[in-house]
Amino acid sequence: MNGNSVTVIGNVTRDPELRFTPSGQATASFGLAVNRIWNDRQTNERKEAVSFFDVVCWREMAENASESLSKGARIIVTGRLEQRSWETPEGEKRSKIEIVADEIGPSLRWATAEIRKNDRRGPGEGGGPAMSGARPAANTAPSQAGPPPSYDYGDEPF
Repeated sequence: MNGNSVTVIGNVTRDPELRFTPSGQATASFGLAVNRIWNDRQTNERKEAVSFFDVVCWREMAENASESLSKGARIIVTGRLEQRSWETPEGEKRSKIEIVADEIGPSLRWATAEIRKNDRRGPGEGGGPAMSGARPAANTAPSQAGPPPSYDYGDEPF
């Protein structure tokens, strides 16, 4: 088992930005603020610290996140940490650590959510395994299409 897994709960700090790779794979990124609150035992004061993370998601999850999430939403993200390094046009070396999401869900602690399953299109119906974006009618049972397709994650820039 891979020892690199993380679960965070926080508030979305910016709306997801949806982009596509040259091969057409969807990717979305957004910010997440995670608050930690504790009481200082020496002063008995309430303390708070905020950590900010960039979250990246791919394929259908990217499209669903861009449709579903907005700034301020409280969500749960599970995924893995990835470090990315690059050089600026001025020659400065930079790096950052991002959370590459495996799952994203609403936090139901202080809110409710309505879950709707997306219809899937087959390769001959336009767009390969990507989600159609169509939503089933409110009283329609979800389709029993079988397990989701598996993907080669070779387009990830890591």
